[in-house]
Amino acid sequence: MNPTEPSEALIRVVLRDHARLKEDAGKLDSNADLYQWGMTSHASVNVMLGLEGAFGIEFPDHMLNRNVFSSIASIRRALGELNAVQT
Repeated sequence: MNPTEPSEALIRVVLRDHARLKEDAGKLDSNADLYQWGMTSHASVNVMLGLEGAFGIEFPDHMLNRNVFSSIASIRRALGELNAVQT
C-alpha cells in the first residue's frame, strides 16, 4: 500500500464503531453498499465525524453526500483525494 493512501483497516474500525451495520465491517467487500447493510443517514454523520478524527482531516461541503459514504472503496477514494490536497 502507498503510504499516502488511507488505511482500509482504519476505515473499517470507524465503520464498526459508528455505522451500525448488520454485518461486521471487517467482513464486507470494499464495494458493498453500506446503506444496504443498514447504515442510516444519521449513522453516516457519525461515520464522517469518526473518519475526520481518525484521519485528522475535515470533509469539505462538496463531499458531504451519500455517494462519498456509500462504500469502503468510495470512502477510501475521498480520503485519498483529501490527503492529496493536504500534502
